[in-house]
Amino acid sequence: MVRNGARPLIAVVQRAKDELWVLPRGKLKLNESALAGARREVVEETGHRVRVKEFLGAITYRARGRPKVVQFWHMQAAVNPSRDVMKDIMAVEWLPLRAAVRRLSYPLEKLFLRNVGRQALRHRKHRQHKKRGTAAKSKARHRTAKSRVRKSRARRASTSRSRAHKLTGRSAPHARESTILQRVFGRLS
Repeated sequence: MVRNGARPLIAVVQRAKDELWVLPRGKLKLNESALAGARREVVEETGHRVRVKEFLGAITYRARGRPKVVQFWHMQAAVNPSRDVMKDIMAVEWLPLRAAVRRLSYPLEKLFLRNVGRQALRHRKHRQHKKRGTAAKSKARHRTAKSRVRKSRARRASTSRSRAHKLTGRSAPHARESTILQRVFGRLS
């Protein structure tokens, strides 16, 4: 969940039961859709009314031997809270992306927010540039030039990766990703 201002901020909450810092989340009520449950839980845990923007993704893990799935949406929070937070929540903090990632207690949530947080904030910046007219066009030209440079670098990196794949039988990025995920899931089990 994001709150706008001079700098966008992301909500993290501290649970009372174990004092861990997590992204706002919860359990669905009987016959409640995932989206309605997510909106309800965020309002209960942060006190802010929200507008849902887009689905960001899901994480899965095991708790007490059972698989759990948590779905996350990009939500825009109202500036001021509209209600008190529920008694299960000790604290709510609104932090910049990097600080929010550092504050989270679970490695899997840190990894998730690090990846989708950039995406959510990028969409916000893109919409703001559209509103600014000619300044946005100038920045878009600059981004296009940067994009050409990135594509050229990506082609060179792709060639390098395919060579690594021929030598090792696995591509370097996939080997790194699986190692990170194995470490994260190893900590959760």
